[in-house]
Amino acid sequence: MEETPVLAALEGGVLTLTLNRPQRLNAMSEALIDAMNAELKRAREDDAVRAVLLTGTGRGFCAGADLAGGGPGDASPQGPRDLGSAMDRIFNPMIRAMRDLPKPIVAAVNGVAAGGGANLALACDIVIAARSARFDQAFVRISLIPDLGGTWFLPHTVGDARARALGMLGTSVPAEEAARMGMVWQVVEDAALMEEAGKIVRRLASGPTRSYAAIKGAINAAATNTLDQQLDLERDRQRELGRSEDFKEGVAAFLAKRAPNFTGR
Repeated sequence: MEETPVLAALEGGVLTLTLNRPQRLNAMSEALIDAMNAELKRAREDDAVRAVLLTGTGRGFCAGADLAGGGPGDASPQGPRDLGSAMDRIFNPMIRAMRDLPKPIVAAVNGVAAGGGANLALACDIVIAARSARFDQAFVRISLIPDLGGTWFLPHTVGDARARALGMLGTSVPAEEAARMGMVWQVVEDAALMEEAGKIVRRLASGPTRSYAAIKGAINAAATNTLDQQLDLERDRQRELGRSEDFKEGVAAFLAKRAPNFTGR
């Protein structure tokens, strides 16, 4: 039996999830995805969790689905498994849970993010990358399509032309180029990655979590809404947030020229 595939630690409102299969560059086994889904459920239900930080152990963030070590996409002598079934059963629920989580998720990409690992990072709300990291849409090399939302995330982050080229050419993109394309919020020196990611996620954990949930939901909806629909959505969310304790606190702090004390209410 493999070691704990996802390490979880909760401190100061931050749930840190560390992919923990360094011998496989944190490639996703069924056990790892099951653990991720369980931790995402915990993050949704536990009020003590106000933000999530996702990273990997060792020299890689995530090398995608494990094709050789018993993962959901591995091949057997009888032929490949039903990959569509694996997507329905474990992969897609994980991505949906990440995007629907009413709390921010920060990815600290510490090395290679390949295949599904690249799109796992893109499913997060904010991506911080080490300078040595790279993002690799490797699917075409084994005659597959980008998954874990890759065909949705890429055109929405880098544009149609780049998304098509990245998918069809399977190009490996260094962290700084990924930032120029829009996949990454910030690139930092390798040694500073966890410190910088920690600053961001702690800031989020102390912030107005109801506002973050509304921002996530509104941006998700914008992908399919018309402008009129989006204006109506913004109106409805502002109405709700304007009645919150955090809004009152934010205004009071602004007028008093002090730091706000948000509680998520």
